[in-house]
Amino acid sequence: MAGLLTTRVSLIKAIQKTPTCFIAPTQVEIIRNRMGKHWVPKFKKQRYEKVIKVELPDRKRLNNSNDFTEEEQRSYMKKFGIKPYRTDFEKGIVMNCTSDIFEAYVPPEGDGKFSVASKTGFQQTATTIGKKTTSMLSIRKIRSYIEEFSQEAFAEEARDIYIKAHTALAEKDFDNLTDHVTEKAYMAMTHNIKNKQIRWKFIESLEPARLVRARHQGANDQMYAQVTVRFHTKQSLAVYDRFGRLMHGSEFVGKDVLEYIVFERFLTHTYGSWRLHAKIIPPWHPEREPIPTTVVKPVIEAKEEQLPVAKAKEIPQVPRLDGH
Repeated sequence: MAGLLTTRVSLIKAIQKTPTCFIAPTQVEIIRNRMGKHWVPKFKKQRYEKVIKVELPDRKRLNNSNDFTEEEQRSYMKKFGIKPYRTDFEKGIVMNCTSDIFEAYVPPEGDGKFSVASKTGFQQTATTIGKKTTSMLSIRKIRSYIEEFSQEAFAEEARDIYIKAHTALAEKDFDNLTDHVTEKAYMAMTHNIKNKQIRWKFIESLEPARLVRARHQGANDQMYAQVTVRFHTKQSLAVYDRFGRLMHGSEFVGKDVLEYIVFERFLTHTYGSWRLHAKIIPPWHPEREPIPTTVVKPVIEAKEEQLPVAKAKEIPQVPRLDGH
């Protein structure tokens, strides 16, 4: 304390020597700047008693079940207020989307191959028009929640969602992917893409996107809507394995793709949005050939063949007649 006061006095004298300023010793207040101590030394004992030292549980010891018996572990956890571990694990419930398709649309066989002017194309058009009654009721229900909803505008919006979702999947931008696909579609789209490179490109639309079916389901407080959109586009897709070898498709050859994509929205959610939910594969569609998988070629060490060594035949000794 004396050293601190001496330093303060010497500093005051040095300042007083300058002609431009003057400071009196009575104007200097000595402040204790020692860390860890209160600036008022009173009630030091009371402040010390105010602090409570809390005994924390030893997590490492608790995780090691060999140090405890079952009864000791129960008493130790009860002492610190730790809830017992549950042996069963419950699965989380996602309310943002459904787990299935409401009355899945069945595409007519040969769709995209027949002209509208042909007999088969005319029959397909007539069948589609006849099943639009239920879709119109669902569209009316959707408009009760979304006033600006229209079939033509939604077809363009669905095409943009489709492109953004597949672009995010090709770039493996999973944070952006969850904004454009539901939880059900996310699990299906990200399955078995680890250590693979995807090159996908949307080239053009061969036909305008068209809404073919709309359905709604749920109560007033939980209402879901699903809209099926028909896409006839030209795309290119190439899948490479972890070694950079082509597994499927081609980056430079575009192919005509006819798809029926289901989009879903949680209508009663204030900030809900349309997201890609599922893809409809008709029962008459032929099964796809599985993509060949690649593995590391095992190294087989060549072993020298050891030929059996022929044993020499033992020649019996003939006894000599001279007795030797």
